[in-house]
Amino acid sequence: MASLRDQLQGLVYSTEHGRTCPQCRQPEADCICDQLADQARLAALDGVVRIRRETSGRKGKGVTTLSGVPLAEAELKTLLKELKKLCGTGGALKEGVLEIQGDHRDKLKAALETRGFKVKLAGG
Repeated sequence: MASLRDQLQGLVYSTEHGRTCPQCRQPEADCICDQLADQARLAALDGVVRIRRETSGRKGKGVTTLSGVPLAEAELKTLLKELKKLCGTGGALKEGVLEIQGDHRDKLKAALETRGFKVKLAGG
């Protein structure tokens, strides 16, 4: 982790370009940090989509999570929208993991396999 001096040393605002990204030092309009993070996430995947049902930290409410989907962030959002519509429930996208309310593992597995993904049911 960078020291406080290193963190405060970067340029935050420029009268020429406006706000700048503290990581890559480019104007916010030209910042590529999100693209680089998305490419790093995609490179770490093994090509298998894991579907799991989780209740921990959700006050007993069941949520179906899909992790390891090898798509970019924008494509994940459209996929999530289609899957939520298929299941008739809500959901969210958090750090590359799709969350769909309720237990819909079988529906989601069938839908993803028809789209050509390799799917595994993980967990209990």
